[in-house]
Amino acid sequence: MTVRVAVAGASGYAGGELLRLLLAHPEVEIGTLSAGGTAGSKLGAHHPNLVPLAERELTETSAAELAGHDVVFLALPHGHSAAIAAELGDAAVVIDCGADHRLNDPADWQRWYGGEHPGTWPYGIPELPGGREKLRSTKRVAVPGCFPTVSSLTLVPALAAGLVEPDATVVAVTGTSGAGRSLKPHLLSAEVMGSASVYGVGGAHRHTPEMIQNLSAVAGESVKVSFTPVLAPMPRGILATCTAPLRGDVDADAARKVYLDAYGDEPFVQVLPAGSWPQTSATIGANTVHVQVTVDADAGRLVAVGAEDNLTKGTAGGAVQCMNLALGLPETTGLPFAGVAP
Repeated sequence: MTVRVAVAGASGYAGGELLRLLLAHPEVEIGTLSAGGTAGSKLGAHHPNLVPLAERELTETSAAELAGHDVVFLALPHGHSAAIAAELGDAAVVIDCGADHRLNDPADWQRWYGGEHPGTWPYGIPELPGGREKLRSTKRVAVPGCFPTVSSLTLVPALAAGLVEPDATVVAVTGTSGAGRSLKPHLLSAEVMGSASVYGVGGAHRHTPEMIQNLSAVAGESVKVSFTPVLAPMPRGILATCTAPLRGDVDADAARKVYLDAYGDEPFVQVLPAGSWPQTSATIGANTVHVQVTVDADAGRLVAVGAEDNLTKGTAGGAVQCMNLALGLPETTGLPFAGVAP
């Protein structure tokens, strides 16, 4: 089976990571590579690590350029995917790595992004309850945000089992690549190196409603989420510390058993050995989430920690995983389990 794939937004970080993974995919032939302001340049000028594709010229991003492929990945800013997807029709599998089709509630979209709600597509975390069934044979996939991927997978077992109250606090440390490749003064090396800072404080980050949506669906009731992202001096990776008040008498062993039962058969979610805690460096370049859980008995809270590479499992790897399911390929095809260290 040969799958012809196009990538829109190929010059960005997510697009580059998609291409890195697709080059190693045994069933994929890489077709059109498109971009916005960098159209007309060579891919190697933006991603010198992608040597096999370095001489490929980036085309303009349009439905006409992307047509004729089996799969189209849209690694575009929010608000740019819906119109192109509508023009592509149902012949291709379209996988949106942006935010356009993640949220179910039009009011949430209006509040957090503005404009008319573009509609909701099957949501791309296969490990959520019922997630795989929605993704198999679909023609449309909404790839989750990087923060909701790691935070949801870190909290879902506890909420699904009723171990905690529907009131979660998430503090997630992230690298700078999550902000994209466009120039921003606060992301200059002189500003970031040797410093950590918060942003999107007080419920202001756009990934918050996505977390609430995922966790509430699993809990069967509305879940409150207090989310604080922390920018750290590293290029990629997320470490999410997630806590919630315990519901009833739960100890660390019982909580751990719930997580082991939930993820024992999951290829890309790894519950670490007892006493070992997630670190971002262990997940860099891998399509994995590392998870650990315990109970703070004095505080009466469950503490779960998850780590991922925001560009791999948090975006591009998750997108390829969804592509595999949509096409009926083995889910793990072409995806790395081992991180790059040191």
